[in-house]
Amino acid sequence: MKKTIVISAVNLRKGGTLTILRSCLSYLSTLAAGGDYRIVALVHLRNLADFPHIEYIEIPWAIEGWGKRLWCEYVTMNSISKELGDIDLWLSLHDTTPRVKARRQAVYCQTSFPFYKWKWRDLRFDYKVPLFAMFTRYAYRINIHRNHYLIVQQEWLRKGFSQMFSLPYERFIVAPPERKAISEQPTVQRSSVYTFFYASTADCHKNFETLCRAAEMLEAEVGNGQFQVILTLSGTENKYAHWLYKKWGSVASIKFAGFMNKQTLFDTYAQTDCFVFPSQIETWGLPISEFMAYEKPMLLSDLPYAYETTAGSKHTAFFPSGDANALKQEMKKLLTGDESSLRSVKKTPIAEPTVDSWADLFSKLLAE
Repeated sequence: MKKTIVISAVNLRKGGTLTILRSCLSYLSTLAAGGDYRIVALVHLRNLADFPHIEYIEIPWAIEGWGKRLWCEYVTMNSISKELGDIDLWLSLHDTTPRVKARRQAVYCQTSFPFYKWKWRDLRFDYKVPLFAMFTRYAYRINIHRNHYLIVQQEWLRKGFSQMFSLPYERFIVAPPERKAISEQPTVQRSSVYTFFYASTADCHKNFETLCRAAEMLEAEVGNGQFQVILTLSGTENKYAHWLYKKWGSVASIKFAGFMNKQTLFDTYAQTDCFVFPSQIETWGLPISEFMAYEKPMLLSDLPYAYETTAGSKHTAFFPSGDANALKQEMKKLLTGDESSLRSVKKTPIAEPTVDSWADLFSKLLAE
């Protein structure tokens, strides 16, 4: 008899979460090719993650507001689970635990927003950010005890969720993203000035303003033309980006470079002298692990996610995430050739249960 695995991911359409969906279905596609498994994927649109040997159910309307999303999770998916029949594993890849009929359920906790300490100014830039932070605390709780396992990317999330929802530590599987080495260094023209780089999206919790303030202060001290700060923003993306550009667009040392495709992004990594990441909350921090492979200096928020993501790095310093003056001091040291603040970040063994591949994860999820 074939075992049936259902993946629900109707809300995953872009960024790192879509990467996880594609990676998951890529593995399950090879698993299904052997003939022993039936794989069903509930997605927004099939063409976002289209792989052979997988049955797709498209639910594009589920993203049209939280009301429809909740209806999909607790009504539509329940009906689908009954229609599909005998389900061995239902894995929700996006935080919520649907009301379904299955032998075993698991949920992948893709957001760390329940831990985000939002500020009133977040309402000014995007009211959905604090609302999402509050709502995810509630949404996570619904049906959470139905899960045999909950999957997180870092140890601090396991500890935090375990305490928040009064769930046993052993119910959480830590599954860090795969670290990829650089196959070959791209050949790019190095800048004649010291280059700091921050790659991220135009979301207010990404805390671009701390880096902008630090750059403004540093330029006032050392003068124009001594360094540059490259941001992956154009200043037109949303209210937050517009505010950043209006306030710091005239600072000569700050370059609002806009969105970068993968090739441009990695070329910029290669020409960068120091990577800066002041984000106030992350589930992982993919740009950090991408830049780590270059073994160059990094200045990161002094927060738990950054320590776990940089485990094994050799040239890293940390600063209080909202302290522009502290960041300016670290930038000035590097600009003057002082690397005394940089250090190696120790690798800490992750307690079981933990996995390092999709194969290991599904082996654990399906184990009797």
